[in-house]
Amino acid sequence: MKVIVAGHQKTGTKTLNEALTLLGYNVYDFLENFFYLSKEWNQILTTGGDTQLFQKMFCDVDAVCDMPSLLFWEEIHRAFPDAKIILSVRENDDVWFRSMMNQMTSNQKNYLLRLVFFLSPTALSRLVGSGVRAAQLAYGMDRSAIFSTKQNEMYMKLCYRRHNAHVMMNAPKDKLLIYNCKEGWGPLCEFLGVDAPSVPFPHKNKKGSIFDELMEKSDIMKRMQLEALVVSGVIIAIIVVIVSLCASLLG
Repeated sequence: MKVIVAGHQKTGTKTLNEALTLLGYNVYDFLENFFYLSKEWNQILTTGGDTQLFQKMFCDVDAVCDMPSLLFWEEIHRAFPDAKIILSVRENDDVWFRSMMNQMTSNQKNYLLRLVFFLSPTALSRLVGSGVRAAQLAYGMDRSAIFSTKQNEMYMKLCYRRHNAHVMMNAPKDKLLIYNCKEGWGPLCEFLGVDAPSVPFPHKNKKGSIFDELMEKSDIMKRMQLEALVVSGVIIAIIVVIVSLCASLLG
């Protein structure tokens, strides 16, 4: 483990994922964490873990970002004390909260995403359960709130400020970068001790579009989409058979 992105969701974590990938790092974002390490994260989010578990989980991973790793940045750093820590931030908590609500609005309108999350066995077993537990820890959300824009704004902003303050106070100063993605390659590459690439700095998840992109490009999401379509097809077939049997009995 070389880099721990400790910033909250909607602070440019998808942009940082892409930037670190372009710099040659093997990055685990929320999808990789919940898919490949679902058993371990389920344990951590329910009963806890230890340094050895985090070392085992991330022994072949260069960087982590987003949920649920941001909640356990300190524990991950204890397992990898040489890792550098990036606290990605927005201009203020109002900007951050609006971005969170934009993401939830986008998720709410994405009916294919809803179909996947509720019908794919993989999504249900590896994403939904652990994702809900992480959201409860991070923001106090319950299961019904995952696709809802009706959130406790005051409490969510408090969680954001409290998390940032904790990172700033407790992360080793010589290993911490407080970073806004609008700053581009310069501060990031200087902090990491690498040369800036010749490509423009990325900008991912514009207007909460990340799941549309993942549906199209991610093999993990493609697998879950296929599962959801198969399950929905089976459900429809069962309904058709039941309706036909009832019609024949009544006829």
